[in-house]
Amino acid sequence: MRDNELGLFLRSRRDAVAPASVGLPAGARRRAPGLRRSELALLAGVSVEYLTRLEQGRDRRPSPEILAALADALRLTPSERVHLYRLTKTADPGFACVGSAPRVRTVRPFVRSVLDHLDPAAAALFDRTGEVLACTDGYRRLMAPSGLFDEDNGGHLAWYVFADARARELYPDWSEIADQWVATLKEGPFRADPAVAGLAEQLTVVAGVEFTRRVATVPGLPAASGIARMNHPVVGPLRLAYETLDLSADDAQRLVVHLPADEASATALDRLAGRRPGGLRAVSE
Repeated sequence: MRDNELGLFLRSRRDAVAPASVGLPAGARRRAPGLRRSELALLAGVSVEYLTRLEQGRDRRPSPEILAALADALRLTPSERVHLYRLTKTADPGFACVGSAPRVRTVRPFVRSVLDHLDPAAAALFDRTGEVLACTDGYRRLMAPSGLFDEDNGGHLAWYVFADARARELYPDWSEIADQWVATLKEGPFRADPAVAGLAEQLTVVAGVEFTRRVATVPGLPAASGIARMNHPVVGPLRLAYETLDLSADDAQRLVVHLPADEASATALDRLAGRRPGGLRAVSE
């Protein structure tokens, strides 16, 4: 079951759909708030037996028509639909997508220029394993005191979250951050990508069940935006709004930009930068 990513994704999305949202009664005997397997099968026009085979990993090659029907029934977003399709492709050992491509560690000059213009905001460019390839001075000021750029971590945020005890002090919502990083690593080919597979094996040894349990239970598709809380070792509590921007498939890189989510965080970041208050404005929620 450990590599049954298609089944895991289908079950997690089924659990997330409220019956009332698709015109079904909630009922009094539901053990979980989501759809029953029989209800999803009815909505998608497939048999319960076939849906069971999909969720249990005994059938991993549904037709495009069945994928579309399941996506419609589950109310999937466009990005979730793409992910669902990719999961059926990665079930084929001969399909690796970017898996056989080398890690792109080169940062294009235009992307570096974008980072320069984003300063003093905390922004960083990550490769597909979670390593910081380039960042603004604001991001380095934010994360250096936490130990991210220490020699043992080398600016590798996914590694830092699981392998450095200071990450649990930095992130009061560490469990959610860990879930997000596993979802990020599992987005796309996952173990068909040699770089990601190598990191996963290392984290299996270093982090043990905290990593392997998430690999078995957390589906792909991390949140593209949200609020991250920090207990910063220098300026104290922070609430940072973040937005993730994917570069082209050729780059296989993503840009994550952080801005203060409230005035207290904006003041704290200005203090960290040695600036007068007002250098960074809070994002209105």
